[in-house]
Amino acid sequence: MNPPADTGGADYNSKMTEHNAAKSITRRGPRIIGRMLFCWSWFVAGALLLIFTPPVLLIGSLAKRQNWIYWWAEWGARTWLRLTGVKVNVTGQEHLDPNQTYVFVANHWSYLDAAPLFAYTGRRMGMVAKKELLKAPILGYGMGFVNVIAIDRSNRERAVETLKIATERLRSGICFGVCPEGTRALPGEMLPFKKGAFHMAVQAGVPIIPIALKNSDVLMGKGTGEAWPGTIEMIMFPPIDTSSVASDEDLGQLVRRVQGVIMKELGVKQLTRRR
Repeated sequence: MNPPADTGGADYNSKMTEHNAAKSITRRGPRIIGRMLFCWSWFVAGALLLIFTPPVLLIGSLAKRQNWIYWWAEWGARTWLRLTGVKVNVTGQEHLDPNQTYVFVANHWSYLDAAPLFAYTGRRMGMVAKKELLKAPILGYGMGFVNVIAIDRSNRERAVETLKIATERLRSGICFGVCPEGTRALPGEMLPFKKGAFHMAVQAGVPIIPIALKNSDVLMGKGTGEAWPGTIEMIMFPPIDTSSVASDEDLGQLVRRVQGVIMKELGVKQLTRRR
């Protein structure tokens, strides 16, 4: 699980392909069961969000106790996974310095990914998420209480301003989790990482923790419409220093190094071009 040596641009580009052969996902049971479990997982999420979250937001706001809302959000993420039949096995927490702020960077295969990233690193953190989440009832309102910042990637100026806000919070000591592919990849594939999270880490002067989330594509893969019980393996790697990044070329090498660490652990040989 040790990170590989940094890779150069030529090696990185050689991993790019128009169509990466996604790994074969073996169905774990009849399709109808998978569909029912998929519906159940979203029923549980809806119940936690719509029934229980409003009073927590109200009480936490009136009492000015943001930590209560954080506790609820972490508990809710863990409870959603448990009731969906998903366990999380975490390795690599020994790499974290309790006095250090980090940007946690992970691959993105499934709707399940945000929950372990938010609730199982052992660090209280914010996240950078799609702006579409602001439209979700209750969730959009509650995001601001737990430092989940919505980014509009279709508007460069707004995206830059959002990243500036996240960077300032990093400087204040709040860790952030990011899935820099920007969207879910198909099972077994990986998209090129966007650079926003890396800009944040460099500008705030904090290290990056690469995270490999394994098996989430098997349990609730993009395009399957199915969900299955099982275990997500969350592997955290040693921190990667960002203090030596002084140019766009350095930043590109940092992106390639971090993504290379995750690709190696997941067994992904090639990146898939965005369609």
